[in-house]
Amino acid sequence: MTGFVIVGAGQAGASLAAKMRALGFGGPVTLIGEEPAPPYQRPPLSKGYLLREMDLERLYLRAPSFWKENEINLKLGAPVTSINRSTKVVRVGDQSIPYYKLALTTGSRPRQMPATAGSSLKGVYTIRTLADVDAMAAEFQPDRKLLIVGGGYLGLEAAAVGVKLGLGITLIEMAPRILQRVAAPLTSDYFRNLHSNHGVEILENTGLDRLTGRGRVSGAVLSNGMKIPVDFVIVAIGVAPRTSIAEEAGLEIDNGIRTDGQGCTSDPNVWSAGECASFPYEGRRIRLESVGHAIDHAELVAGNMLGASENYRAKPWFWSDQYDIKLQIAGLNTGYDQIVERRVDHERSRSIWYYKEGQLLAVDAINDPRAYMVGKRIIEAGQTVAPEHVLDTSKDVKTLLSGATKVATVCDLKRLTRRHQKNGHPTSSPDR
Repeated sequence: MTGFVIVGAGQAGASLAAKMRALGFGGPVTLIGEEPAPPYQRPPLSKGYLLREMDLERLYLRAPSFWKENEINLKLGAPVTSINRSTKVVRVGDQSIPYYKLALTTGSRPRQMPATAGSSLKGVYTIRTLADVDAMAAEFQPDRKLLIVGGGYLGLEAAAVGVKLGLGITLIEMAPRILQRVAAPLTSDYFRNLHSNHGVEILENTGLDRLTGRGRVSGAVLSNGMKIPVDFVIVAIGVAPRTSIAEEAGLEIDNGIRTDGQGCTSDPNVWSAGECASFPYEGRRIRLESVGHAIDHAELVAGNMLGASENYRAKPWFWSDQYDIKLQIAGLNTGYDQIVERRVDHERSRSIWYYKEGQLLAVDAINDPRAYMVGKRIIEAGQTVAPEHVLDTSKDVKTLLSGATKVATVCDLKRLTRRHQKNGHPTSSPDR
């Protein structure tokens, strides 16, 4: 009897399989994972697990007994070699697995430096899998020199871990500032200062020309000509969706595996969810890389594979832990034309609110969970809140909920901007 087959045993694949059983589906479900480990959390890899504060069992998304008790056929260490959509068969090595409907939850892969830059030298790592972190764990010894290539959240999290373990760290970022692709200058400034105060050397506008060493990395030549000694390197220059198996099967690719609003691909019998899938969102096509999205999208796709026919309403949210600082992000700041900073504690807590033509798009909350929850509720309700109300710290942040109805016009924002800048309030425009 053919059943449902899920390719990719990460957060999305595990959530999809579990949701099918929760919805009462009693037929065959096979979850195929390329890695030998059962489904596990990825975010702690660059934080608690790398710090050795979280053991392996705590990484697992489900107790090992869950898969057997729910009759989910978990095939691990089993890379899929091909998909035949005509015969509806997935090939894993010499084995053929037939499917009634197929879900692709293949996730993402780290972007790699070119081999000419020295990426093949020993001591050069990426952070994506359990095996990646296990391989580099022994490198984290006091007084060793770590070079981190990439100033995004993953690189900054790795830097924070390295500091706690006593390493000397240099972080380079090709862009004019760290976090440029994902955050406003105010957020970048905060985290640059945070890491600098912990002894991390951050070099912006600086790329990597090449790594040097005989067999193993021992140094680096930067784009500005500087030569530095290094003991090991972490490359954190982003990820790309894993689409090769879908592309080889003839499925449509568009910034990931292209799906409709319900998660169906260009083949009505093949679905996709999580980081590998792109989907329609507010008049454009996007792809999200977050745990929350992986769970929500996969659970909706599970229902639709069983006949629910519901459209996905993404509610983007993200987080990052660095030292004792927690950053929580609600919404997507793409295309913002105005930012407003609300400071509760000038040293520890603040929030940055992103606007486009008067509409609140996103909130970066730094050690301010209440601002995050308020901003998240407003954004998910499709509402906005006037910038001057955000700036008024004499009132509790929860009062913003009661005034979150009117969408300000562009003229309103320009008038408010001039007034706030004249009064010395911290409002600014994006640098992109």
